[in-house]
Amino acid sequence: MSLAVQLKDGLATMGLDLPPVRQASLLAYVALLKKWNRTYNLTAIRDESEMVTQHLLDSLSILPAVQESALAGRRWADVGSGAGLPGIPLAIARPDLDMTLIETVEKKSAFQRQAKIELGLANITIAGGRVEDMAAAQFDAVVSRAFAELGDFVGLAGHLPSQSGRLYAMKGVLPENEMARLPRGWAVAECMKLSVPGMDAQRHLIVLERS
Repeated sequence: MSLAVQLKDGLATMGLDLPPVRQASLLAYVALLKKWNRTYNLTAIRDESEMVTQHLLDSLSILPAVQESALAGRRWADVGSGAGLPGIPLAIARPDLDMTLIETVEKKSAFQRQAKIELGLANITIAGGRVEDMAAAQFDAVVSRAFAELGDFVGLAGHLPSQSGRLYAMKGVLPENEMARLPRGWAVAECMKLSVPGMDAQRHLIVLERS
């Protein structure tokens, strides 16, 4: 199966209808990631087909779960974004999102800047540096993917959302112990099971809001 068919079928399974030009941009991102990975070791995944499943489809799996009102025209931040995951696939799929990528490792930020240029992603801002040093109340939503325990996520990034903003934590197995240890002032607003075509592992989206 070609990567294009794999991506198209995966998107269809998730109920995501992306124009061919956006699907092409997603595959161009994978090709760029594979190229840079040879030198900079940005991800442990080397195979492009696995990148489609574990990077593209996994990143995009939150779109069917998140309300449209949280997406259109909203200011999002991806904390600890690494090679730009999930932020870059989300920004490609939803050009109406204003996406800021926050990453401390310079080689990863450098890759993000190159991806922004080569893929023409005008809706992405690259913010190098530490998340805790970022100005407060800038975003409507802050997302993380395998970034930290929920309590640490709140501690490091809880100042970033606006008063009504939310934190979105992409997790594997449901982290019930982490959910029980949330810092005072924060609560679980939603907990959703995510479905990623081609991936057997459990995936969950934990949505946190101020209580």
